[in-house]
Amino acid sequence: MIRSAGIICKPIREVISSVVPPLIEWLRQRKIEVFIDQETQACIKSSAPVLPRESIAEKIDLLIVLGGDGTLLSAARALGDHTVPILAVNLGGLGFLSSVTFDELYPLLEQVLAGKHRSSERMMLDAEITRTGQPTLKQCALNDTVANKAALARMLNFDVYVDRNHLGRYRADGIIVATPTGSTAYSLAAGGPIIDPDIDAFVITPICPHMLTNRPLVIPGTARVDLDFAEAEGPIYITLDGQIGFQLEPKDHISITKSANRVSLVRPPTKNYFEVLRSKLKWGER
Repeated sequence: MIRSAGIICKPIREVISSVVPPLIEWLRQRKIEVFIDQETQACIKSSAPVLPRESIAEKIDLLIVLGGDGTLLSAARALGDHTVPILAVNLGGLGFLSSVTFDELYPLLEQVLAGKHRSSERMMLDAEITRTGQPTLKQCALNDTVANKAALARMLNFDVYVDRNHLGRYRADGIIVATPTGSTAYSLAAGGPIIDPDIDAFVITPICPHMLTNRPLVIPGTARVDLDFAEAEGPIYITLDGQIGFQLEPKDHISITKSANRVSLVRPPTKNYFEVLRSKLKWGER
């Protein structure tokens, strides 16, 4: 049963100021306690309690995300190990993940409160950096982990291991390790396949590989991927979901595994994944 809801927004004042106050009132009329994040508070005047994104999951039964795919990715990471359903409404551009339209928001909310909604469970990944043999940083991501060179660096030489088995030496601008959700993001642009989100898997996609034999590879979600840049020249950067990043030090080691955290996306009852593919990627159109 939904007793409380959180609202996270992309801070576009002119949009949020017209959308969020009526939404808060609608929820309160149905006895739903509402919390908002600090970015939302900066755009509206509201008496709703304000919490940091990293803390809001502890108080809510449903998270409403208003914005685009980037806002959803940020919200998903902020939930941490709290499995809270996310209703993501597209107020941005493509909106591949946040495929619910604003016109669908209130009818879908009615279904959620009645317990009649569908949901799509998505795997996440953990990326851990080991430095001088010691784990130094661990981050969770919904879409992908990307390793690439600096703007003026040479092509990277690096080794990839799967379950500690040497997959091969790569010469490329970088590499993407993506979840099925992330298979339609950077990995797709780099020539990787689309993976149905119901499948637990990783896709390893090289970025501009120098060798024709380097091709995208799909492996089980239970596998561990290790990236070794000991032979690389120049600085290397790791980014997660295209939103947070770190510069590696020489001989840093990156391990990528399936996260214990998962994301539950609320879906309209009549819109399936393949319909989203057709509408967003314009399949079948000339």
